[in-house]
Amino acid sequence: MDMAPVIYPTTNFTATEQLCLDRGEGIYVYDTDGNKYIEGLAGLWCTSLGYSNTEVMDAITEQLHKLPFTHTFGGKTHKPIMELAEKLKAMVPVEDAYIFFGNSGSDANDTHYKMLRYYFNAIGKPEKRKIITRERGYHGVTVAAGSLTSLPANLAHFDAPLEALHILRSDAPHYYTGRRGNETEEQFVDRIINNLEEQILAEDPDTIAAMIVEPITGASGVIVPPEGYYEKLQAVLRKHGILVWADEVICGFGRTGADFGCTTMGIKPDLMTFAKQLSSAYFPISASVIPGWMYEAMIAQTNEVGVFGHGYTYSGHPAACAAALKTLEIYERDNLFEHAAEVGAYMQAQLREIFTGHPLVGEVRGKGLIAALELVSNKTTGASFDKGAAGAAAQKACQDNGLILRAVAGNALALCPPLIITKAEVDDMLARMKAAVDTAYAELQDKGLIAA
Repeated sequence: MDMAPVIYPTTNFTATEQLCLDRGEGIYVYDTDGNKYIEGLAGLWCTSLGYSNTEVMDAITEQLHKLPFTHTFGGKTHKPIMELAEKLKAMVPVEDAYIFFGNSGSDANDTHYKMLRYYFNAIGKPEKRKIITRERGYHGVTVAAGSLTSLPANLAHFDAPLEALHILRSDAPHYYTGRRGNETEEQFVDRIINNLEEQILAEDPDTIAAMIVEPITGASGVIVPPEGYYEKLQAVLRKHGILVWADEVICGFGRTGADFGCTTMGIKPDLMTFAKQLSSAYFPISASVIPGWMYEAMIAQTNEVGVFGHGYTYSGHPAACAAALKTLEIYERDNLFEHAAEVGAYMQAQLREIFTGHPLVGEVRGKGLIAALELVSNKTTGASFDKGAAGAAAQKACQDNGLILRAVAGNALALCPPLIITKAEVDDMLARMKAAVDTAYAELQDKGLIAA
């Protein structure tokens, strides 16, 4: 088949259409040649229930037969969107939560950006509009969400309007790559939190609306902040009247071994963003969660204008809501968060046992069923590889060995299997991963890229 006229997302345009997937079952996917792979990244951190879950597919099909579409503009609604909102309201640690539904994590973070502006205008504080993000953060690819993202590939050549959008950047909480000399984790945390507070004071706290954080990062390399980081971070933000905005697009719904990443990491958020595992990725849907006091403050403005002038054609699509409702039902009925905690603890222990001493691995990190290996050219110094050479080699070797993983942030090899994975399947996955990392190490040695 000739090259299709597709502009592929997050792809090198000189290396498209390398793997054509045809079907999936459980934790496995199959390509058009019949080759079988463990989907070790759950697609893009999202297919929590694995592939071909008939219950979710039946819920979508039933809704499509009943009411395939209706919008939710101008007073119109439907039962699935109301039921889903009530379900999420009861789950989230946000005071008297209200939920806006969209289609992706990117647009959900864009929605939050706009709603923060709307809210602070409503309460007479239009100057409070700056947003703090972090280095190595990932929050989407739309103009606003993309500007909150700090990864070089997502910013290069796009001319992101960082100044116009009032985006501030703070330190990444990654001790392994960010520590100085013999700095302890506690000293590292104190230093970057002090940097943050100095930045806030220099900018004027009255001009800063919120700080956005992933409880545990995804695309930036599965960074798990050190003990005490979030406690001290929140204390500084609360002290200066800055809202805590948790991007749970990857961590939400069991991924970290708890209901939310906020639970795992001890965060009390004001705002929350969801997508991906909300519907196990079977239908595009996202959720922007705000507290009731924000919603109440915006009512008068919507009445003055006539409408809340924001929304998507597919906001709260009935089939998407049906998919999410069934997914949440399965999580609860099958105790999948508890399962993820148990199997995740096993996976984390096995990863450390297998890879801590590996000459290509500088750090093993993660929580629950999300983890990464930091691949380094020198295990003593932690020196990395140029242009993601190790990440690319390991990712290819994994695929050649029947395992789909993803190299992120250059040389971090990330894994994030479906929540339904068993301990036996974890063993199989990690055996393939070990063989692949060994292969990558040998290849990098042959190319002279491993430090003596």
